[in-house]
Amino acid sequence: MQVNEELVRQITEAVMAQLRRQEDASLPGEEALEKSSSFYGSVSDKAKPPSLAGRERINPVKSDYSSYPKAKKGTDPKEVVIGVGAAFQREIKKTICNLPLEEVLKNLRAGIEEEGMVPRVVKVLDTSDVCFMALEAAKLSGSGIGIGIQSKGTTVIHQKDLYPLSNLELFPQAPLMTLEIYRQIGKNAARYVKGEQVIPVPCANDPMSRPRYQVKAALMHIAETEQLSPELGMIEWEG
Repeated sequence: MQVNEELVRQITEAVMAQLRRQEDASLPGEEALEKSSSFYGSVSDKAKPPSLAGRERINPVKSDYSSYPKAKKGTDPKEVVIGVGAAFQREIKKTICNLPLEEVLKNLRAGIEEEGMVPRVVKVLDTSDVCFMALEAAKLSGSGIGIGIQSKGTTVIHQKDLYPLSNLELFPQAPLMTLEIYRQIGKNAARYVKGEQVIPVPCANDPMSRPRYQVKAALMHIAETEQLSPELGMIEWEG
């Protein structure tokens, strides 16, 4: 099952209905359900909240990456490794703000290449935490610089000898990201390799983006985590 607006709507509305039923717990069963459905009807045309019963996974099928080559430590000092999420371009095709992941990856690569460095893409299958993804990518990179990107779009530039949360640059507001920003992220990562002075990529900030996208972000993170295969670690990924 794809993470899409319909799924986000269904789960959001189901949660709202459940909260309403808890508030009305003192009422008789049928009366409580009717009251909850009445409240819920202002959000949806359906008379009753959608059922999520029996749904154990967002995506019923788990991708099998056992035949893919395991990612190896690079030796090229110009290399920048991009570590993408486990659901990247498979179960999830677009970021949280609907940017095609193919285009996101294309712009990251282009930014790296424009600075004279060499991009390599791996898929991280042992963690869905973006800081750890970026650090693992950096440790694989011949230059020691890596980029981690979750399928929802959150991105980190990391260096191999830093602590997981002590990254070079963090881009947490995925709903506000653009393809140009991803291109600039690629360029900055390459500049860290060259030892040049780097000006952090400017990003917009919207305090309302968190509540607006919170449910969708959670669903996308769940979908990503469902696809992990820790025993495989990291695999080579062309994207």
